[in-house]
Amino acid sequence: MSVIAPSQITELVIEAGVKKAHLPTRATLILGFLAGAFISLGFLLAIHVSTMIPAQWASFGNLLGAAVFPIGLILVILAGGELLTGNMMSLPLAMFARRIGLGAVARNWLLVTFANLMGALFVAWCFGHLLGLTEGPYLGKILAAATSKASADFVHAFVSGIGCNWLVCLAVWLSYASREMSGKILGIWFPIMAFVAIGFQHVVANMFLLPAAIFAGYLDWAQVAHNLLAVFLGNAVGGAIFVGLAYYVSYGEPAAKQQAVQ
Repeated sequence: MSVIAPSQITELVIEAGVKKAHLPTRATLILGFLAGAFISLGFLLAIHVSTMIPAQWASFGNLLGAAVFPIGLILVILAGGELLTGNMMSLPLAMFARRIGLGAVARNWLLVTFANLMGALFVAWCFGHLLGLTEGPYLGKILAAATSKASADFVHAFVSGIGCNWLVCLAVWLSYASREMSGKILGIWFPIMAFVAIGFQHVVANMFLLPAAIFAGYLDWAQVAHNLLAVFLGNAVGGAIFVGLAYYVSYGEPAAKQQAVQ
């Protein structure tokens, strides 16, 4: 299995950021809807798997839930999707390389946030509420997770968001390290499993989880808005600074200076 060097990954991610910035609005919205739904389906699967485990083995159940959650990002990367958290790395990296402007980043983030939210709400309402897949025997898990995340104050939710998207963007980064499907899946799997097992907060996953609790008659939209804002900002810092800027300064900027000298 061949592995692409980090310096080459930096170039690939920059190119991906440029392409995402110039994606037509219709395609961005459709792919964003799909990505929001994919992440929500991964969360739904994790809830179902962990609920099947006896209460005395709850920790093992949580680990199994974390182990199946990565299917969401695998679908986004391999099947195609526009996911906000990944775009929080790729577009800023393209901006740091002076390939796109701040306006292009803001446009993409705005469209993808809306589309991801629509995809997450679709799964939460249609599959979660109408089919009852987040209620009945699964409601306890949903409420435990939702109330834990919604009760976090702004600072804690923000910092948790940094940790989450640091790992999520590293998963996306590792997916570029292989040209083979098996290598991409392996690169995605472990960082995503890690963030879920740790309990970090992911803004798109929360777009599914918190509304699912609301549709079941718990929480309120003010709590959702407060949480999503804090986690959005934390995810943005984790992706744009801890991954995008870190690798641009390490690999992209030196390469650009070398080309300028030549």
